[in-house]
This record gives sequence, structure tokens and C-alpha cells, in this order.
Amino acid sequence: MADTSARMLRLLSLLQSGRAWPGADLATALDTSPRSLRRDIDRLRELGYAVESLRGPGGHYRLVAGRAVPPLLFEDDEVVAATLGLRIVAAGLGGVEGVEESAERALAKLGQVLPARLARRAAALTEAVEPEQRVWPGVRPEVLTGLGEAVADGHWVRMVHRDRDGRELRRKVDPYRLVLSGRRWYLFAWDRERDDWRTFRLDRITTVTPTRAPFSRREPPEEHLAEHLERGFRGTEARHTVSVLFAASAEEVAARIARIDGGLEAVGPGRARYTARVDSHAWLAVVLALTGLPFTVEGPEEFAHSTAELADRLHRSVDGSGH
Repeated sequence: MADTSARMLRLLSLLQSGRAWPGADLATALDTSPRSLRRDIDRLRELGYAVESLRGPGGHYRLVAGRAVPPLLFEDDEVVAATLGLRIVAAGLGGVEGVEESAERALAKLGQVLPARLARRAAALTEAVEPEQRVWPGVRPEVLTGLGEAVADGHWVRMVHRDRDGRELRRKVDPYRLVLSGRRWYLFAWDRERDDWRTFRLDRITTVTPTRAPFSRREPPEEHLAEHLERGFRGTEARHTVSVLFAASAEEVAARIARIDGGLEAVGPGRARYTARVDSHAWLAVVLALTGLPFTVEGPEEFAHSTAELADRLHRSVDGSGH
């Protein structure tokens, strides 16, 4: 990297990630020599940035708290990620109540601190992207942050949780993980009174009382709890399982289908099987028809009948025989 100023900004941007950088990795990322890297580190220190260095095996460079506040530096892809994330939250799709206005303010502040070129890119994305509005109930920020701190600290909590009938129940739980699944937030925890694993919807939790007391950790049933919860939901919800064989490639089906609620796999040249669990046969029949691709219903028989009845009803609506 020939431009020293650009290299210095890139170095500061990398150090702002908070990670400990081995010297060789940092020099490679900057496309410079170890000697030039050491000179650049010395220049940052002269400007007041506290760069910690450790030599020998496991040696590294790391930016720590110092007298100077580093400028907020973003790479191009980081601007895209930050802008889209805030835009989605501003639309209410983060699943948290009352943070939409905060996200809008953060977007405005981001535009003010970015260089002109990146600010234009962020503004263009903000203007162009329009996510769908939130349809699921959101969780209150204090519930999310309270449980998040308890998970991070390993402390058990007291909380009030509403069941499906709206009854408020007091629970004592060891919180393990917050999971966002299907646009809803869930708490995966060990229920101290029921002596078993439980899942709680965060939008049904009204209060969280921290105890500041640690709990003895147990081994969760699986490493990937989001997948564990999804399998549990599929097993308990009253949904329909359907299988459809498309006379099209999996890539073409994925590009055409409006929403995938299940699995899509290639089963041969120009053929793909779509398996899904849905609440409504009629709704899925419409989604499949809108792809414009030929398909065959493999099962169940009820879905085949429902699709045929819908097709017949639509046909009668067109030729006038349905009056």
C-alpha cells in the first residue's frame, strides 16, 4: 500500500476491531513490510493512540484505551452492514418495541460522521431499502437487555411470564441463550421449579428481576439452540406437512418462490423437491401457483384435493360459472 496516509487509516480501522493482531497478519492485511508496520504503529502512538504490543510467541498489537479518541472509521462493506441493520431495526423488524426512532437517529448520526463518499452510499441505501413492517409483537428493550446481561454474567433471574391464556406466572430460571426465530425472540432457560429446560417468548415476559447470583451451568441439549427450538416448534404446532415436486431446478424454484417455509433440494436435472410445514393448504397453493413453474403434489392427499378445489374455483370465477 503505497499511500502512507491511507495505510495509517486502514491500520487504525483494523485495530478498532478490538482483536489482538499478530504482526505478520497485520502486515499482510496492510500489504506492507513488518518494518513499515512498526513505523506506522510508532506514528499512532505519537498521535496519542495507545497501541499495546507484545513480542515473542503469541505476540500481537492491540488498541487499548488512551488519551486520544480514535475517529470512527468504516470500511465500505461495514457501511453497508451498519446501514442495512439500522434500516431493518427502524422498520420494526428487530423484534424490539420502541427502538425504531432510536435506529433512525443512529442512521442520521452515522451519516454525519462518515466521509462524504461513504455518507452518500449510506444515504442511498437508506432511501432505497423499504423493509416490510413488523407484524409480530415486539419485546420491551428492558426485558431484552436485562436477560442479555444475565446470560452474559451467568446469573439466574426472577421473571413474570404470561401463558397463552394471559395468566401471569412467576418463574425462576437460569438463562442460557436469547434466540431470534421467525421474527420472535425466545429465552432458552433452565426452569428451577420444574427442573427442566423451557422456552419462553420474550414478548410475554412482563418483568425481569436480576438476582446477581451465579448458577451452576448445565450442558444444553444441543450446541445450536436455534435449530433445537425450531425442531421443537415443528413438533408442537398444528401445521400441515406437504411435498411438491417441481419440474424446474432448485435454483429456479428458490428464485421464484415468495417464501420458503421448509426444505428445497435438487432431485435430478431440472427437478426439485419442496417440503414444507404450513398452517394453510390454500395459502401454500397460491404461493406455489405464483411461481409460474409446473409442479406435482406428492402429498398429502388433502393438499392435492385442496389445490384442485382452488384451481376449479378460480376457473369458475373466470368463465362465469361460479355465480
